[in-house]
Amino acid sequence: MPSNDARILLQAAVPTAAVGAIAAVVSGVVAGGKGAIGAIVATLVVILFMGIGLYVLQRTAKSLPHLFQAMGLMLYAAQILLLFIFVAAFKNTSLFNPKAFALTLVATTLVWIGAQARAHVKAKILYVEPDSSNGDKPEKTGHSS
Repeated sequence: MPSNDARILLQAAVPTAAVGAIAAVVSGVVAGGKGAIGAIVATLVVILFMGIGLYVLQRTAKSLPHLFQAMGLMLYAAQILLLFIFVAAFKNTSLFNPKAFALTLVATTLVWIGAQARAHVKAKILYVEPDSSNGDKPEKTGHSS
């Protein structure tokens, strides 16, 4: 994974993990051990789903750049659908507190999306190859393979 991609992943995962840790503590206090377990599971699910999604999106950008925007929209829709399926599947579980799970899932998903958007804005990745000043071939920009 190129350095920009790894940096964006890190800048999205760290705040998400921090919010997940806070949610685990709060859920543990409010709902006991099962609340903390639900918050931890939700945080891991979000980091896993969103991390894989970011990886797939970056691979698509390199191999099929003309499909990048459509792939991004489809990927986010699929991720949200999978998260709803997880909530529905574990709605009546006794393994952990489903309310703590669902609330943490929503909170960490929103934090991931916000942190990822912020990381992309701060990255200042060129999407157009600028003309060189000496008339040579344009410099390669963006991600290297």
